[in-house]
Amino acid sequence: MSTVALIDDHESVRLGLEAACARDAQTVVFSGSTVSSYLQWRRGTGAAPADVVVLDLTLGDGTTVTENVHSLVGDGASVVIHSVADRPAAVREALSAGAAGVVSKSSALDDVLDAIRTVAQGEALNNVEWASAVDGDRAFADAQLSTREREVLRLYATGLPLKAVAERLGVAYSTAKENITRIRVKYVEVGRPAPTKVDLLRRAMEDGIVAADGAASAR
Repeated sequence: MSTVALIDDHESVRLGLEAACARDAQTVVFSGSTVSSYLQWRRGTGAAPADVVVLDLTLGDGTTVTENVHSLVGDGASVVIHSVADRPAAVREALSAGAAGVVSKSSALDDVLDAIRTVAQGEALNNVEWASAVDGDRAFADAQLSTREREVLRLYATGLPLKAVAERLGVAYSTAKENITRIRVKYVEVGRPAPTKVDLLRRAMEDGIVAADGAASAR
């Protein structure tokens, strides 16, 4: 069972999700229209961060998606964007800020619940809306990895320890480590940081270096 916070300025959307989560044995600990109200609730109650925050892409309080995602991720939650997903630049902005993925408001409730469960388990979320946003925004940005860096990333992101990656490629461990460092730097430079191995898996999936079915071994 995971804890979920719902942040959307449409009450009907929140009520529908809350009912669905209850049927799925997910505990909704907060439901509100702004990120600031969620953070105030956290401070006031001393409650732990929600495992997953389901966040509308655009709220009516004038905040940006980058501000909202940064605040929530910095507070310790994983973020799933729940949106119509028809604005690639805004979706890219959310993903670059650290959101775990996107699920469309046109999706079946079961798909939304699946996304919540996936992210709550620390797994990378790969779905059609995410792929469409990336494909629709070419600036999502090519980190311009070399052939060797792509191969190192593919092996490392799908579960091999770095030492095993080095052995597989016939290079020194220090060389493989330098490749991973350069890969992280390149992703930071294009606004897509990847500080953890899960983040690297997400970047590899976004860029087609790892297929969705190839991610299973990393979970």
